[in-house]
Amino acid sequence: MYKVNSRNSMRNDCRTKEINGWQKPKSSDGIISHASNTGIDDLKEVLPTNLRCRLGLVTINLKSKDCLRLLGGVLTVIALIVFYNSLTEPSTTSPRRLIQASGESVYPLTKSLAIPNGKKYKIGIITDLDHNSKVKDSLWKSLYLKGYLVIHGGVEFDVQFDSAPIELYSSLGQGGRGMELSELVVFHGHVIAVDDRTGVLYKIMESNAVPWVILSDGPGNSTKGFKCEWASVKDGYLYVGGLGKEWTSTTGEVVNLHPQYVKRVSPEGAVEHLDWHSHYNAMRKKAGFSSPGYMIHESGVWSNVHRRWYFLPRRASTKVYDDKLDERRATNILITCDETFADIQVVQPFGPPSETHGFSSFKFIPATSDRYILALKSEEDNGKIASYIMVLDLKGNMIMREKQIFGSYKYEGVEFV
Repeated sequence: MYKVNSRNSMRNDCRTKEINGWQKPKSSDGIISHASNTGIDDLKEVLPTNLRCRLGLVTINLKSKDCLRLLGGVLTVIALIVFYNSLTEPSTTSPRRLIQASGESVYPLTKSLAIPNGKKYKIGIITDLDHNSKVKDSLWKSLYLKGYLVIHGGVEFDVQFDSAPIELYSSLGQGGRGMELSELVVFHGHVIAVDDRTGVLYKIMESNAVPWVILSDGPGNSTKGFKCEWASVKDGYLYVGGLGKEWTSTTGEVVNLHPQYVKRVSPEGAVEHLDWHSHYNAMRKKAGFSSPGYMIHESGVWSNVHRRWYFLPRRASTKVYDDKLDERRATNILITCDETFADIQVVQPFGPPSETHGFSSFKFIPATSDRYILALKSEEDNGKIASYIMVLDLKGNMIMREKQIFGSYKYEGVEFV
């Protein structure tokens, strides 16, 4: 006799018949049987013919077959729930869900959508409005425009944008300026935007820009924010780079080498300050723009497929830097480097030439083995502000012609979101 007593008001008293000497049935050769019917028969042998339970003033009588049916029903419901959850995906992209076992984020964050004879990827672009970022004292804004890169038949590309951008606001500024967002990058399940005025890295969450990390200028001992211009993920870290040229006066005198540092940021937000001046100078020399010439970088991407760095310089010249003349020194050059910057290659021409349309951001198009890029160009010429989007292959062939993005805005970051 098994008897369980409780001293509280929910006193249970369940009595079962005594079970003695039960063993799992064996086959004729002495091996324990695993037939499915045997398991059910065993349970019937173990369970009492009648189960009588008293809960308070209520008495419940169950037969063994009723217990089996109840148990089977519960297990069936659990199995269906597990199966359903394995097939369905939440409509929102939770950062916790978007981390692979390797620790790197799923990319792109949103799966491609199937369309007749093709597919489309969700993209986002972000503005650097310079002085126009200011809304009022201690409040600045940037425009975040979403859309799609449409791919037909694997080789034809087009873009579609939403009718209006999302306005992102922040109260963080330096020297009266802020929210001059110059790049977008997916890192560890988040869309990150970088501010080239304050050095703040923002997580873009719905319609909010949430401050995450502040990058100080140069080797990290400056009170000035780092002028972030490009960002890419390599081996689980976020690399954030600057202009890549010496910081000079408006007439070209060297002030410091702070823009030639690169910041390596861990998923937890820890920052390392890497001196890249020799890497930047090696690229500049290989491309034919050694001092007193210069080269300005606003876009750089690491390719896991090719295990190389790729850069599309915005402007370059063999002459000394001049703030006004620089507006008409755009490049059509691709520079690619191995991890050590010992092997540097230059592709020129990379797309059609233009004095005023300079590269400001690009990303490799998913599922193309890093053979095609989606790129942005910006134009700032005598007060004219415009942005353009295009697709090229790694040989510099224009696959989707340059298209102007609506609005007189300078979009400086593009990403597959």
